[in-house]
Amino acid sequence: MSATAMPATALGIDLGTSGVRAAALAADGTLLDMAAFLFPSADAGRMPAIWWTGVQSCLAELSARLSFAAIEGLAVDGTSGTVLALDADAQPIGEALMYNDPCPEQAIVEQIAAQAPADSPARGATSALARAIHLSRRRGVRKVVHQADWILLKLGLAAPTSDENNALKTGFDLANGRWPDWLEACGMDIALLPAVERAGMPLSAVGPAGRAFGLPANCRYHAGTTDGCASFLATGASAIGDGVTALGSTLVVKLAAARPIDAAGYGIYSHRVLDFWLAGGASNSGGAVIRSFFDNEQLEAMTPLLRPDVPTGLAYYPLARPGERFPVNDPSYRPRLEPRPADDVVFFQAILEGITAIEKFGYDRLVELGGPEVRSVRTVGGGAANSAWTRMREKALGVPFLATRSAEAAVGTASLVLAGKARWS
Repeated sequence: MSATAMPATALGIDLGTSGVRAAALAADGTLLDMAAFLFPSADAGRMPAIWWTGVQSCLAELSARLSFAAIEGLAVDGTSGTVLALDADAQPIGEALMYNDPCPEQAIVEQIAAQAPADSPARGATSALARAIHLSRRRGVRKVVHQADWILLKLGLAAPTSDENNALKTGFDLANGRWPDWLEACGMDIALLPAVERAGMPLSAVGPAGRAFGLPANCRYHAGTTDGCASFLATGASAIGDGVTALGSTLVVKLAAARPIDAAGYGIYSHRVLDFWLAGGASNSGGAVIRSFFDNEQLEAMTPLLRPDVPTGLAYYPLARPGERFPVNDPSYRPRLEPRPADDVVFFQAILEGITAIEKFGYDRLVELGGPEVRSVRTVGGGAANSAWTRMREKALGVPFLATRSAEAAVGTASLVLAGKARWS
């Protein structure tokens, strides 16, 4: 049977930083079709009404090209830590607070620091819990939910329900499966928070709002995940020891582990995803450092001239400014970008070598903290297209570099639906 003849079985909806995407998969995981809606501006991406417009647009576009009659489940992923306040009719009260917004009230951050466990992901200046507490004080609030939770409500889920991945930075206790009592001491009324289920778990059959998009009556809503976890699943990584490196503006490494790895000092925490734990950390190094020296035209001209088998020996630690969080935790850690050679190609290669060394150090740090030995690496982000850099990285890490199934988080979320259906049905 050709891909075009396969019926669509699972839908994944991704609310990312730049827009909304939706993917339809067949029962065997084959991607059948995708639709995208780009936010018209950065400010628009903060507006729940625009998120919903994007979801409607993507579902309408997909349903016009393929049948939803065999869809068995759908799930939504959202940006980790984005929260919004809802009134009694589940309508947003004001704008959302985004994943990277600092809490407007420093006193809340300080109260969390005094009450939260030392290794809690709810701590810090950009704490999702701090944002949730701030939002809970708006007039008329009846619920505080995550971005993905609200979209499920709009699609017809009867009661506000989140997933463990989105709830983690809001303080959810994975070990005991509940919102912990210390949240109240921080000023969070636990009654305002949503119920929480395992990522991928079937929740309920779709209601009238879902059926209005053409979804069949036996289709089920599934608990979703964060965009980061969804992106990991999209690559095809799923076994213990599988690593995924994101080479974007920053360098992010993630590793599938048999048990959680938590080290708040390094910004490391673990999400539970199906049968494994996903641990990772983000360096301040990455593509943004490269862009601070070279534009696209220069990079395109220099890349074919790289000599990955002839190391420069310059041992850089590329940072745009002092301060590193992972795999070194030092807010005053100084960049090493000297001496600068006269040849820009050599300088460019030395920067790539430096980021490569940080990547290896990152995986080594996860192993040192109790993670499994890395057995394979998949790569996403703009740097994945640089074959010379890939050769440097393969030699440094010494493990197979596997093809990435997809770089689209929506594909990972739809895959979560298929896995959740198989696990819990």
